[in-house]
Amino acid sequence: MKVGPYVIAALIALFLIRRRRHLEPTLLAGGALVIVGLCVYGTGLIKFPDVEQLLLDVGDSLGRWTYLLVAGFAFLETGAFIGLIAPGETAMILGGVVAGQGTISIITLIAVTWAAAVAGDCLSYWLGRRLGRQFIVRHGARFQMTEDRLATVEQFFDRHGGKAILIGRFVGLVRAIAPFLAGSGRMSFRRFIPYDVLGAGLWATTFLMLGYLFGRSLGTVLKVAKQGALGLGIAISAVFAVVWLVRHLRVPENREAVRVRFEAALERPYMRPVRPLVLWLRGPARFLLARLTPGQLGLELTTLLAIAAVGSFAYIGYWIVIAQNGYAAADRVVNGWAVDAYAPAGEHAAKVLTWLGAPLVIEVLVVTVTLALALRRRVLEAIVLGAGFALTFALVQIAKHALDRPRPSNALVEAHGAAYPSGHAAYAMTWIVLAIIGVRVVPALRGRWWLVVVACVVAVLVGATRLYLRVHWFSDVLGGEGAAALGFSLVAVVTLVVTHLRQNGGAQ
Repeated sequence: MKVGPYVIAALIALFLIRRRRHLEPTLLAGGALVIVGLCVYGTGLIKFPDVEQLLLDVGDSLGRWTYLLVAGFAFLETGAFIGLIAPGETAMILGGVVAGQGTISIITLIAVTWAAAVAGDCLSYWLGRRLGRQFIVRHGARFQMTEDRLATVEQFFDRHGGKAILIGRFVGLVRAIAPFLAGSGRMSFRRFIPYDVLGAGLWATTFLMLGYLFGRSLGTVLKVAKQGALGLGIAISAVFAVVWLVRHLRVPENREAVRVRFEAALERPYMRPVRPLVLWLRGPARFLLARLTPGQLGLELTTLLAIAAVGSFAYIGYWIVIAQNGYAAADRVVNGWAVDAYAPAGEHAAKVLTWLGAPLVIEVLVVTVTLALALRRRVLEAIVLGAGFALTFALVQIAKHALDRPRPSNALVEAHGAAYPSGHAAYAMTWIVLAIIGVRVVPALRGRWWLVVVACVVAVLVGATRLYLRVHWFSDVLGGEGAAALGFSLVAVVTLVVTHLRQNGGAQ
């Protein structure tokens, strides 16, 4: 007879009993099964299978089908309300474990899961716009969505507003139904999508990386677990500490007491060297908290952060994949398509269009427009354009020198330097920034957002010409576009923060 499993079962049972009114039925049922399994294991009559070997067998069986499985669950999580029945984190962690065994790429898995999660949320949002809240009220029983559960989600929305899309990604019940309610509540799509992109990216990356790290170090984890319950005790203590802290800070009087103690601590002699820095940081901290809220101001920062998140993932993610494997999953396939699609007329057209992303052309354009904006006293736009392009150029050159990746051997035109990332694809993204600035600054162009769509098409076409001319791999183009998205959005975020602090007199 083993005492440890009974102790763990008792702790889980205590938690389930105390939180039974707040937990979902699936979690209660799963917890009950775990308790039964631990009690049976504690008797010593039944031995559990070798967990390490079981997971290795699962990884070998799934293989590349893991991409489809995990992405499918991420899509159906909200797109078909599957999250109300089967939590998607299970599939995420399993996919991460398979990636940790080296069977598939964790970077590619995060990318497809992120995209699938956003696609599922967009479908759910569209269904909400079309069907309305009454659809959930009438048919909610089919998805285990009762009036009480719907009221819980709506109260969450009332408390957090637009942040519910971001925060709710980590709350099972809210995640499954929040996009639908956002659509039925007529939340604008341009306000919904930035929060959703950020939330889906954080959610997918968090749970996939948990499984990935577990899969990579499974032997170490099992070895530590066999040596004693110290890790379990630390984990349980940490969970209870976090729960207590959150509940404590929910009370306004407690938050005020913490603030008073913090300010008193700053007055002590040993805090004097760092006091100016701490006081200055309070300004940006308040700014960020204010910006990550519903409304036009919050939308600006959230949109920029979403763009930076996607851009950094493409730029850094492909860097990692190329450094490890030399090629990304679609590189050779897309290069083969370019060979099959060759036509003399297409080659001539590609050679002309590719100049729209040529470094010399874009550099002259950026310098000219930046000076014009500065002369018109549009300093902020001038900084975003000039400094954003400079940072993009730096990111491109750093990656080129670090990786020194060879170009395809069947190129149709002569090209110099390393392949990753594509400078043409990165610099062509400047057209999008120029279009946005033009719509905001030039009176004759205000409100003509179709210009931004045209600029996006131009950027995509330039990237396509680099593939058609076979001077870059597919990952080079996406990495270059990611570098530009990261460079311009980071400069815009910094400009936004500094402007806000100057307008409000810095730290308050």
